[in-house]
Amino acid sequence: MVNTPAIAFQILQSVFVVLAAPLLLGWANQCRAWLQNRSAPSILLPYYTLAKLFHKDAVIARNASAVFRVTPYVVFGCMWLAAGIVPVLATDLPFAPAADIIALVGVFALARVFSALAAMDIGTAFGGLGARREMLIGFLAEPAMLMILFTASFISGSTQLNTIVETLAHREFAIYPSLAFAAVAFLMVLLAENARIPIDNPTTHLELTMIHEAMILEYSARHLALIEWAVAIKLFAYMTIGIALFLPWGIAEAGDWGALPLAFAALAAKLALAGAGLALIETLLAKLRLFLAPEFLSTAFLLGVLGMLTHFLTRG
Repeated sequence: MVNTPAIAFQILQSVFVVLAAPLLLGWANQCRAWLQNRSAPSILLPYYTLAKLFHKDAVIARNASAVFRVTPYVVFGCMWLAAGIVPVLATDLPFAPAADIIALVGVFALARVFSALAAMDIGTAFGGLGARREMLIGFLAEPAMLMILFTASFISGSTQLNTIVETLAHREFAIYPSLAFAAVAFLMVLLAENARIPIDNPTTHLELTMIHEAMILEYSARHLALIEWAVAIKLFAYMTIGIALFLPWGIAEAGDWGALPLAFAALAAKLALAGAGLALIETLLAKLRLFLAPEFLSTAFLLGVLGMLTHFLTRG
């Protein structure tokens, strides 16, 4: 039997994450400018940038294959899928069974593989350089992410985010020391996976330091717009995954329209704090040398393992 309220919730959430992602990115950029005593850009600047890019004509290299042309759509679709199935506003939605933590890591990995293949497709030096660096970061970040997610799954007894959120948010309050290690590790993985300082600088074009930017230098117009939009959605997805794991309180249950305003307010407050926190981290920290990135992500992996061990030792 079709559950109309739940389907409506799912559609609302999927549309919301796509439309709100650039706003979160604009908020983080604005906070960083304030903290650095610079004139802050408009919080709506990412929307203006996307609109400008969509109105331009795309320039594509003659030797570009189908992989290069289809990658922006694949990456955008993967990020939308990941953000759309995470419990953002409500739990027990129709797509909730798809929000398996291992499947989510696989979706992010699929987008990374396509991005790396597209970067190498044209044959430029920057594209190959960025692809190799991106795969290095992914190779180190994905195991750490799995350890973090496994810690939460052991607590809830399930690998589905929906069950994890219900365990932590809709049952009696409990303190889990293991989640403290997992939370620090997750923050480190979030910074690395979203090309943020100290691993990467999203605003740089220096060939010795850039990772993500090196892979998209050949894109323009609508293709570049989709990739930039996907970057914002990915940041939104990671932050909402962190909220689902460590701050799930306030999320509504499917079909409970009365709890929706509270869920919106709680999510907005959490994302505002997360965006400001990201800006603070990027202001206080300096970019690491690329050769120190493995040490950074190895530390995240060890913290994730410590979280699991703490859970088994303390059962919490």
